[in-house]
Order: sequence, then structure tokens, then C-alpha cells
Amino acid sequence: MTLDEIIKEIKNAEKIVILTHESPDGDAIGSSLAVKLMLDKLGKKADVIIPEYSRLFNFLPAVNYIKEDSKNKNYDLAIAVDCATSKRLAKGEYFENANKTIVIDHHGSNTMYGDLNYVNPVSPACCEVLAEMFGYYELDITKEIGTCIMTGIITDTGGFQYSGVNAETFEFAAELIRKGVDIPDIYKRTLRTKTKANFELTKRVIDRMEILENGKVTFTYINLQDEKEVAAEPGDHEGLVDIGREIEGVEVSIFIRQKENAQDSYKVSLRSKEYVNVSDICIMFGGGGHPKAAGALIQGNVEQVKEKIMKEIRKVLK
Repeated sequence: MTLDEIIKEIKNAEKIVILTHESPDGDAIGSSLAVKLMLDKLGKKADVIIPEYSRLFNFLPAVNYIKEDSKNKNYDLAIAVDCATSKRLAKGEYFENANKTIVIDHHGSNTMYGDLNYVNPVSPACCEVLAEMFGYYELDITKEIGTCIMTGIITDTGGFQYSGVNAETFEFAAELIRKGVDIPDIYKRTLRTKTKANFELTKRVIDRMEILENGKVTFTYINLQDEKEVAAEPGDHEGLVDIGREIEGVEVSIFIRQKENAQDSYKVSLRSKEYVNVSDICIMFGGGGHPKAAGALIQGNVEQVKEKIMKEIRKVLK
């Protein structure tokens, strides 16, 4: 069984690195740190490499272990969490150069790019996949590990509001509360706290928002100049794509932001409410994600990117 093979590789490895996707969200950071803390309990030292992340996650246990880079170029084992494709890995060269690779994820679009892959697309968060794995291995989830896991679950479910939430999600939450994990505090820190830059970007996003296709689609954007003017830091764009989806009658929300050091490409985030599979749309542009939350990188200026996306969305709108 894959889980048995994974723990075997972990026990055999001396030098381990933990990686996740670019522009990491709470599930990516929570998963990375949960794996790091669990490996510590197993007596294994591991590097967590995340080049940049939002300071809103500085409350997480073991956050001080995060490195921007590593002097070690060749690891015995690389573990990728919450990342559907190798193209989206931050510092993917460590994954490519590792002797063995493991992928742990919950994206249905995962390309199974590791030597060993454990992917559960039914799970609403990679952190929930990890909780299942730790249970299988009969490893004790401490309050610190539980805080990391709960952060991933809360952020990827929007505070338990998305359809992927299942009975196991609440069972894990109940067990973590018994461990002393403060769920209301995590919710407040991750979903109810905005940086000043995020607030300023929110105003611009709302001001530029277009409502298209008879009220079924919203489109908005920010560019590098916007981020410079508000002194944006990594993660300050989080949540901007969700604003359009909250409008009555909207099925798809489109948010694009200009890629760093590139005038002619935009990072695209799509969210849907009920029936449009935005992952299928993003896969057409080399991206992917979940049926109701996905992303991609598309070449062009604002209008060109907008039209490319709208062309595909129109095909699936009812």
C-alpha cells in the first residue's frame, strides 16, 4: 500500500526537504509545517522551503523553521504537499534533484508527478489528508501539529462553508479541540484579519469589477503598479477572487493579477458557485485546481487575458 511505502521511505531518508506551491495559502503552509513537526517526532530532520508567504501565518507553530532557500542541493527525499503539478512547486529544483519524491495532495487535477503519490480528491484540504495519514500511522497529533492542520482545513474550506466539507472534517475538528486547538482564534487570524495593503487592493478590485454575461460572471484585476502603490507583501492578494462570487446571481468570479517581472502575463484565479468546473477551464491554460477553485498563468494584457478566459467560460455557462 502506498501509505506503507511512504513511511518506509521517510524512515530510510537522512536528508529531507518539504516543498509546496507558489503563492502558498493556509493549506500549503499548514501542511508543510504539520509534516515538519511530525517528522521531528519521528526523529527526522527536514528543511521546509517556502520562499515567500503572508505574515498573517506568523502565528503558526514552527513557522520559524521556514527557509527561503537551502545550501543543500541534493536531498534523499523531497515531499511535496498541496501542489497539483511540479510546475507550480516553489523551488521545484529540489524536488527534481532528490533521490526519491513523495506527493501528498487533494487536488483532483494532480498529475501524480512523484515516485510515490497519495492523493485524495474527496478531501477538502491537504491538511485533512495528512490527518488521515497520521491516524493510519498511529502518530499522535499534538496541539501544535493540530493548529497547523486546522489552519489548512479552515482556510481551504472558507471556514467550513464549501461543499467539500464532510463528516470527517468535523470529526477531525472535534478531536483537535480536545487537543487544545483554538479554532475560533485560527478562524479570526486567517479569515477575519486583513492587512492594510489587502484592504487597499480590495477597494481597487471592487472599483474595477465588471459584471458580465447577464450577471453570471464578474471580472476584475490588479497590476504591479497597484501592488507597488499599496506596498503589498506576499499573500496580500488572498481573498480578492472571492469578492465577485459573493454577488447574487454570479456563477463565476474571475480575478487576475500581473505576474512579477512580467508585463505580458497574468496569474488567473477562478471561483464558481454551483455548476461550472473552473478546474477544467484552467487545465486548458496549463493550470488546474478544484472544480470550484482553480488557477492558471495566461499570456497577454488585461483585455487579452479576459477574453481568453471568457471564451471558455461562455462554452459552459447555462
